[in-house]
Amino acid sequence: MAKLTVRDLNVRGKRVFVRVDFNVPMEDQDGQMVINDATRIRETLPTIELLVEKGARVILAAHLGRPKGKREPSMSLRPAAAKLADLICRPVAFVDDCIGEKVEKTAGLLQPGDLLLLENLRYYNEEEANDPGFAAALAKLGDVYVNDAFGAAHRAHASTEGMARVIAARGDPCAAGLLMERELKFLGEELENPARPFVVILGGAKVSDKINVIDRLLEKADAILIGGAMAYTFKLAQGLKVGRSLVEADKIDVARAAMEKAKTRGARFLLPVDDVVANPVDTGKVNKKGKPVIEMQNPRVHSGGNLPDESGGVDIGLETVKRYGEVIRSAKTILWNGPMGIFEDPRFADGTFAVARLVVEASHKNGAKSIIGGGDSVKALHNAGLGDQVTFMSTGGGASLEFLEGKELPGVAVLSDKQSERG
Repeated sequence: MAKLTVRDLNVRGKRVFVRVDFNVPMEDQDGQMVINDATRIRETLPTIELLVEKGARVILAAHLGRPKGKREPSMSLRPAAAKLADLICRPVAFVDDCIGEKVEKTAGLLQPGDLLLLENLRYYNEEEANDPGFAAALAKLGDVYVNDAFGAAHRAHASTEGMARVIAARGDPCAAGLLMERELKFLGEELENPARPFVVILGGAKVSDKINVIDRLLEKADAILIGGAMAYTFKLAQGLKVGRSLVEADKIDVARAAMEKAKTRGARFLLPVDDVVANPVDTGKVNKKGKPVIEMQNPRVHSGGNLPDESGGVDIGLETVKRYGEVIRSAKTILWNGPMGIFEDPRFADGTFAVARLVVEASHKNGAKSIIGGGDSVKALHNAGLGDQVTFMSTGGGASLEFLEGKELPGVAVLSDKQSERG
């Protein structure tokens, strides 16, 4: 059932608590935390601007990183308040807490059209624990609840689920923001009955991350194109040698079952026919997380089924790009989730960027709806300079995957149904 949205609300003069996703990448520059990529903040602007236009007193809340219940200065949302003020061209007040008397007083002083951003919700462990007391304290701040943080909607946390229940129990509305509405439309409605041919492109490291998505999409897809390290688990399931490629040996039966299901359904299930391979060499160094630093040496294209024993696959080759391109160009609906290789390394980015260009070409020349399922695929599109040339890019990583699997997201389920609110 369709959810109530901010468009349906009368919020003039009301305190509207908006859960946003400001979990943006930051880095320390001369002692100051600076935002590297403000995409997630930009994506919330339509919702915030509409609420301002409607005369709401807007209270924004978000998490940043994993401070684990401590006041970690490097994870303060203060820089996000400054960035939002720049983007929206109006003042954004900031308060260095998210519950309590000081926050309630600051929120109470807001005038219609004012904006206030609260400090990092995860400075309190009670946020992730969905603690009822913490949820109730957050709920005191708002007359209306809006969730525009699709990327956090798969978590039943205090700000995404618990407080919404408190506000709904009071008889007050809980609505979706405009970004949340778009996520539900493109990842839900548009893929429910997709225009055909419906082509799914899946990459990334692990079959285990995507197997439920593959299983569900096999009910609808005309073709599934596989790339990334997960391709080598499927190749292993075919009895091929994959050298030192990253594989999940315990998922061979799962991979084999997926390929059988595709065959039974008559869906094309394509794996790379050539690979860019390289030899992994342990440098003897460790990274910041204490893990060994592996250097990929002697990159080259390898054609044929079995990979050399000393090499691992790191990208798809030109023949695979050509083969996948024929399928992508014919598509009317495209869902892409996951890169084709280790695209962060320029030597192994060609396959992912080529797929990005093919998806854009299908969108522009063939009128295909191109839906990008979040995470690294979105990053790859931005890196290729093509981020604004697809139909829709999801802001949710894990949330996108769980939604595509058909799971009910707690942060969505708790929102008011449109019908019940109008009735």
